[in-house]
Amino acid sequence: MVHTHHALDYVELPAPDLAASTAFYAQAFGWRFNDYGDGAYAGIRAADGEGEVGGLNPAALSGTVGPLILLFSTDLDATVRAVEQAGGDVVQQPYAFPGGRRFHFRDPAGNELGVWSES
Repeated sequence: MVHTHHALDYVELPAPDLAASTAFYAQAFGWRFNDYGDGAYAGIRAADGEGEVGGLNPAALSGTVGPLILLFSTDLDATVRAVEQAGGDVVQQPYAFPGGRRFHFRDPAGNELGVWSES
């Protein structure tokens, strides 16, 4: 799977009941998932089976919180600086996760987005 710098890359949906959500999306749309164990997270596999296009996050609150849009970066630290310089508010500093690193920020309207990189 090829990732494009600063392009929309991944959508994360709140899923407080991960089992119910994975069952729903599998039945309704034929989605397949990468299971990250013990109800921790389910990655939504790309249609061709190569990589992931999104995820179901049981730790995220559903309801008034919308999906988390993730952008891809070839240089995460430079992107953090660019977000801050543009007036964004970094609400979660870069952290490691299976597959790379990511951070979260709020834009001037208060929308939260994330950016990830493979390293």
